Amino acid sequence: MTTPSITITRLDLQRLESLLESLEDFGPGAKALEDELARAQVVGHDEVPAGVVTMNSRVCCRDEGNGKEYHLTLVYPQDAGAEGTVSILAPVGSALLGLTVGQHIDWPTPAGKLIKLTLLAVEYQPEAAGAYSR
Repeated sequence: MTTPSITITRLDLQRLESLLESLEDFGPGAKALEDELARAQVVGHDEVPAGVVTMNSRVCCRDEGNGKEYHLTLVYPQDAGAEGTVSILAPVGSALLGLTVGQHIDWPTPAGKLIKLTLLAVEYQPEAAGAYSR
């Protein structure tokens, strides 16, 4: 599994660390997120480039195996469930956090298959839109 370099905002880091501390069940999703946070380059919310996936970003990814494109919004667990949303505690959620357009991730599917996703676009990023209080 490849682990590309990632960038996250200080505000996302604080909120995600609080989320991890609040969890009663610290499962594999929480551990994966903790590992991602530990290796991330942290920047101010006004310093993050527009092509980086932050919390509440809407992205377009392509499955390199079959060419299918996915439009996903990276959300906190309490906001997941709607079509197109992915929780930060899901394997693809923690893997998307901090990616830059053009980078690849290996996404383990629920069936146990590994697919390679390429980040094609960050269609909406709260920081680029000036929405810092999300």
